[in-house]
Amino acid sequence: METQNIVLHARFAPNGTVVEIGERPASLVPQDWFNFLSDKAGDVYQALAGGRGVFRLTREELNALKEAAAPTAA
Repeated sequence: METQNIVLHARFAPNGTVVEIGERPASLVPQDWFNFLSDKAGDVYQALAGGRGVFRLTREELNALKEAAAPTAA
């Protein structure tokens, strides 16, 4: 069986802040989701021209990261 790869696109403002990023949990702003992904999966990030970049993850990796990023209920 073939692994399903997901490409998360990130778009940056001229000052370097993240203004848009794919698969973002509702509880996080774009910059926080990018920071979390950079910390946990920075080795799969690819910078692109024009203020853009992508993270390439499997669906399983992405689901695990989303779960880890979700705030825990008390």
